[in-house]
Amino acid sequence: MSGTRVLVVGASIAGPAVAHWLRRWGAAVTVVERAPGLRPGGQAVDARGMTKEVIRRMGLDAAVRAERTETAGAYTVDSEGKVLETFSVEDDGGDGYIADIEILRGDLSRVLYEDTREEVEYLFGDRIAELSQDADGVDVVFESGGRRRFELVIGADGLHSSLREMVFGPREKFIRHLGLVLAFYTVPNEFGLERWLIDFQESGRSAGLRPLRDATKAMAMFSFASPDVDIDYRDIEGQKRLLREQMAGMGWQAPAILAHLDDTPDFYLDQVAQVVMDRWSSGRVALLGDAAFSSSPMSGQGTGLALVGAYLLAGELAAAGWDPEAGFAAYEAKMRSFVEANQEIGRLHALSKEVPAPDAEPAAEPEWDMDLIDRALNGIELPDYADLD
Repeated sequence: MSGTRVLVVGASIAGPAVAHWLRRWGAAVTVVERAPGLRPGGQAVDARGMTKEVIRRMGLDAAVRAERTETAGAYTVDSEGKVLETFSVEDDGGDGYIADIEILRGDLSRVLYEDTREEVEYLFGDRIAELSQDADGVDVVFESGGRRRFELVIGADGLHSSLREMVFGPREKFIRHLGLVLAFYTVPNEFGLERWLIDFQESGRSAGLRPLRDATKAMAMFSFASPDVDIDYRDIEGQKRLLREQMAGMGWQAPAILAHLDDTPDFYLDQVAQVVMDRWSSGRVALLGDAAFSSSPMSGQGTGLALVGAYLLAGELAAAGWDPEAGFAAYEAKMRSFVEANQEIGRLHALSKEVPAPDAEPAAEPEWDMDLIDRALNGIELPDYADLD
């Protein structure tokens, strides 16, 4: 048992996942989360390829599968609701457009939290106010006034990571927008939605409905092309106005779905973006998940990168005797090509959504390289860290 003190920032998915492995390998783990508690609901996320093996090694396969959305597949439809294309959950061995393991972000977060809460310290409603590091550790001042010292700090606080900005520099250095905006929120299921996702696309924008385990509700989804929109992710009312403006005149069920915009408890809107960094660590501080290498929702692998990255980061630190220089370097070396393959998938998918100018030639469909897809799902080795147990 090392007793190495590690502070993890963020309690969504990457944070509790890395806390699981750090604690298993003997670290004393604290997770700080600025929100007052776990955030429920959210977008449906998927586990594909090697991610399923990580979940199995965590001992959480049954718990995760019990919380699946149980979506049977997806339809694309025209403005009259006529089905144009069908995708089944069974496609590509369960790793297709609708994955066999599909779960709401909030439900996966809860599974990971329940798995770790007895052996990991969670500090909700707090955040890092100041941080300074030396050769032996990191001194942290919390917004609540508390002061603590840790051997290591791991940032798993998402696309808009405050820790990344504090240690590595302003967000503009690392954020790469892909020209799309995505929004989703819960609505009453008054649309006859059962186990199938429905997607309608029209001139560079889309509207959709996703089934939920609670059949009385559905998840509304919108996207629109916008290469230069400036979004304040804290201004919810401004985001709702923007969505109404962008969806004005849209067909299918879009007006009925938008009618619930002011009543929803969990509205989310943000630019589709990636995080691109030369290094994911600085001294005794490292980044994980979207904070380090967001591949964007267009890749379908954000959760996979978070879970695989958590396994490798904790494992390599423990294998290096908790030496940050060696452990972080090994983590980056093992993850880099896997991240790059998934980010390429995200960029290609976003490119396929671009709307050409009126006088331009129609954009060619991206060529989906099957080798690239395989590398994005399975192109990483998972060492066996069992001898560290």
